[in-house]
Amino acid sequence: MSDKASSEQRILSGQSWDDFCDALKKAGRDVVMADTAPDDLLARAEGWRYMARLTRAGLASFLEATGPTTPEFRQPVGHTIKMGMDNPDNVYLSTSISGEYSYKITGKRGTVHFCGFGSQAGGYGKTGTLETTGSLDISNIELDEDGGFEVIASATPHKGNWLPMTADTNMIQLRQSHADRTTEIPATVTIERIDGPAEPRPFDPLRVDNALQSAAFFAHGTSALFASWSEKFKSHTNELPRFDPAVALAAGGDPKIAYYHSYFDIADDEALVITLTPPECDYWNIQLANYWLESLDYRFYPVHFNHHTASYNDDGTVTVVISPTDPGCKNWLNTCGHNQGTMCVRWVGAEQHPTPKAQLVKLAELT
Repeated sequence: MSDKASSEQRILSGQSWDDFCDALKKAGRDVVMADTAPDDLLARAEGWRYMARLTRAGLASFLEATGPTTPEFRQPVGHTIKMGMDNPDNVYLSTSISGEYSYKITGKRGTVHFCGFGSQAGGYGKTGTLETTGSLDISNIELDEDGGFEVIASATPHKGNWLPMTADTNMIQLRQSHADRTTEIPATVTIERIDGPAEPRPFDPLRVDNALQSAAFFAHGTSALFASWSEKFKSHTNELPRFDPAVALAAGGDPKIAYYHSYFDIADDEALVITLTPPECDYWNIQLANYWLESLDYRFYPVHFNHHTASYNDDGTVTVVISPTDPGCKNWLNTCGHNQGTMCVRWVGAEQHPTPKAQLVKLAELT
């Protein structure tokens, strides 16, 4: 039976839906119920919420997103869909494209502290990676007097503002980092194909079969990948060594960012004191996340600080206190009911990469 005939039969018989549901069930059992995963009530509930969120993200990407001839930027990660140690300071926009085509991105800079484009290939549900195939940040983009810009994204070199791609590139991401979300205005962007007709693809019932499978694979692959990271972080619990740059890049990380990922384990009467010596850089931050590498709820709780919001010591260092309860210190990060979880420090655009220092102490010692 041909692939087309097979898909037709799967759609008509309902097998597509059955397989989608079965694949999600397997993903949850394999990842959330894994022997290595935490089995307390909070982490387990977060795990099921995480799988539901990833399913939403997968369906938005594979079932609902426009095609590569009519790309459209959308926000795949935000307050209620999180993954891969998402940065609370960031606004993430992305669109599916094809490395076989050329595109023009038109936008307005806004006042957000940093913004940069990345072209990427692969996918967590396909290859287990999200390889960066090109990058271009705002410091290298020519702006007009009103802050407007045009960027060409293509596999062939282009004069001016050019975002490199390869034949395998299938996504463009815009990552914007706020120093102060309350005052800064994000960039606005649109994208269009410029080397051929921008014809929308009609709804194809047969594509639904593939989209449902892809969404389930995405939920499984993404959750498994980042759970494996958390398990590796446990080997240096309550420390913050530098994360392998090659691994970060393969997962879609920005090549200008030095990451320090780890795991924390703090009792109710303890605090983890982090001493940062920020280098000269464009931006830095520190944040907390749960076992699933979802940022904690930054809408309502102090779970991150950056170069603008942190309080500095007289010598230029920054002391951050991580604990389940507020010890009355500056730069307190709330674990939001978690005694265990993950954490991250980022230096962006730094030439020096000092390792953060961490010390586990009793809360009473801080008072």
